[in-house]
Amino acid sequence: MNARIGVAFMAVLLAVYIALVAQRAWLLLVSGEPIGIAMGVALIVLPVIAVWALWRELAFGFGAQRLGRLLEDEHDLPPEEMDVRPSGRPDRAQADALFPAYREAVESDPENWRVWFRLGLAYDGAGDRSRARAAIRTAIRLEKAQPRP
Repeated sequence: MNARIGVAFMAVLLAVYIALVAQRAWLLLVSGEPIGIAMGVALIVLPVIAVWALWRELAFGFGAQRLGRLLEDEHDLPPEEMDVRPSGRPDRAQADALFPAYREAVESDPENWRVWFRLGLAYDGAGDRSRARAAIRTAIRLEKAQPRP
């Protein structure tokens, strides 16, 4: 729940930032000064990028949460319990030992979103956040591409 509060807080801060930057951009655009107009146009780009980044991260979070719930409902989440360090992060040596089985599952069935999601969890447990996000993004894309009953 703390993560959701943090995400909501950051989304509100980003929305305030977008509004303030958009206001400044408008003031510069209507100033009539060539440099002011150029700066106003440049300031319009920043909120557009911020909105895109916020949408992308929220879509990823909601998609990952949805797939996690689906696997949980199917009782198909990885059964391994790993020791955690005082920081709450999994023990990396244990995560590294589990990783090959998940990688082999993806290699044997690359179109299955479930194995990609589990691989993402294994990457995350091993501390490789960028590969974890990439694997979970692949899982989200594959699940969305599946025909619905």
